[in-house]
Amino acid sequence: MKIHRLTVDGKDYFLPDPIDELRAQILAAIQAGGGYVTIPPLRGGPGIDILFSPGMPVSWTQLDIGESGEASGTTSGQDPDEFADPYSSL
Repeated sequence: MKIHRLTVDGKDYFLPDPIDELRAQILAAIQAGGGYVTIPPLRGGPGIDILFSPGMPVSWTQLDIGESGEASGTTSGQDPDEFADPYSSL
């Protein structure tokens, strides 16, 4: 299972695959000088609206979650060993 970690201004959001449309919405908001984008939940729920603006630090990490629950992935400047599953206690 692929899960994506979106880090916005130091806060992590975990997203299901695919994320192409979400990336396009974030890029459009930034190019427009700022705007709100709804970030969907990883599991049920309403999601969250985040205001994106030029200069705001944003990074993406793709994680491959295997059968054993171990994470491995590719990252854009972050160590995948830092991943801690916030949903493991559910």
